[in-house]
Amino acid sequence: MLYRPLMILGAGSDVGKTLLAAALCRIFRQDGVRVAPFKAQNMALNSFITPAGGEMGRAQVLQAQAAGLTPHVDMNPILLKPSRGVGCQVIVQGKVYGNLTSAEYYRRKPALMRTVMACFRRLAAAHELIILEGAGSAVELNLRRSDLVNFAMAKKAGAAALLVADIDRGGVFAATIGSFNLLTPGQRRLLAGFIINKFRGDPALFAEGVKIIEKRTRRPVLGVVPYLADLALPEEDSVPLDRQRSTCGQPAKKGVLNIGVIRLPHISNYTDFGPLKQEPKVHLRYLDAAESLDGLDVLILPGTKSTISDLVFLKHKGMADKIQAFAESGGHIVGICGGYQMLGLEVRDPVGVEGEPGAEAGLGLLPIVTTMAGTKTTTQVAGEALGAPGAGLPVTGYEIHMGVTEIQGPGQPALAVTERNGQPVRLTDGWVAPNGRVWGAYVHGLFDNDAFRRAFLDKVSRERGVARSDNSDLSWQSFQEEQLDRLAQTVRRHLDMEKIRALLSQAF
Repeated sequence: MLYRPLMILGAGSDVGKTLLAAALCRIFRQDGVRVAPFKAQNMALNSFITPAGGEMGRAQVLQAQAAGLTPHVDMNPILLKPSRGVGCQVIVQGKVYGNLTSAEYYRRKPALMRTVMACFRRLAAAHELIILEGAGSAVELNLRRSDLVNFAMAKKAGAAALLVADIDRGGVFAATIGSFNLLTPGQRRLLAGFIINKFRGDPALFAEGVKIIEKRTRRPVLGVVPYLADLALPEEDSVPLDRQRSTCGQPAKKGVLNIGVIRLPHISNYTDFGPLKQEPKVHLRYLDAAESLDGLDVLILPGTKSTISDLVFLKHKGMADKIQAFAESGGHIVGICGGYQMLGLEVRDPVGVEGEPGAEAGLGLLPIVTTMAGTKTTTQVAGEALGAPGAGLPVTGYEIHMGVTEIQGPGQPALAVTERNGQPVRLTDGWVAPNGRVWGAYVHGLFDNDAFRRAFLDKVSRERGVARSDNSDLSWQSFQEEQLDRLAQTVRRHLDMEKIRALLSQAF
């Protein structure tokens, strides 16, 4: 059976569109519907590499998982990755299209819209139902003419649109009624109702609020969804990471492993560390550059979209000296992708891949030199740990980087790579210092590997004198599935699914 597409739009950024779309993907999958997610344009530095080697946003990866599908770039035709200064790296159908300013990008939108619609039609032909997600606020008046991801996409897809408002941040009447009053007549025809998200307390207390919204807009409120404070699912971009600032400045905890992740200005793929955060006897927090490293057992330098710029930032803030002192004191340091590059002797950008051509001395903790290359590496990988913790253990992950790294001193490779995008290879990745406490690699998703993650934590625990007698049996994959099921169960209970199904059965 074919259903009318359903679009989840937002009254603002970070109102919960991604998770609500994921919940609906899981609900309809549970009900036996062949459902797929779609977002025409994403802007995020958290991305993923598909089995075919295409790059796409993490939001649609999560939604694909909810729908029981393998991620495909058709689910996210355009990904914008903000770069240092003005503009973005534009990814189209999983491949780098170019580095464009906002003006350049808007000029090319008509052609890009044709690509977007081709992707959407392929998905729609292969599935019974498409759940679309909008971007940011769907009612930005200055962006209306250039829109290809919100109401413009809903119109082209023939979708019924639901507008999500976040009641937790306040101003829910302005967000719903105000947004409605700013819509054009054509947009109002597409808007089928509202969802109130992140409600704390008894939803019955908002019954009068529901009546006010419905009376003022003549559109139904199809549900009041509760705030799920402890839901642990990968986030799309750095907006949710701003909430992590509440962990900044917290003291180290006793009797656990204290892990700090430096919050770089251009941090990317911080979803790498979600599994560590869920481990018992681990306290993971994000650190501002001004913070002390006292009490940490492990320091992680994450990925970044602008390695040299963020390296300079660490030096100007005095964090580079702290990192070097932390290493000298016996602390464990891990660098992933751009963080791995920073740990080396120098990062060179002779052709201006990241901005102005230049070079910058690294932190000097690994004997490596990185030169930014013009061809972007995007590949899924499989292999095993070598010098990194858990030597001999299998690992899988993915690479997204623009650098070529050369080894210029003692140590050993972190990983042996035996497969790239399903093809056999014989390569090594990353490097481990002779003391074994400082290492880095290009591969994202290493800590998703349960055995590898446990081996890493066990090694550090032994050296730092932290008891881990309760060896975790956390399965990251199973944990995510449980979280998606919990999300779907909650949303199913608080949305009027009968009205939504009736909406999707209408002709379009």
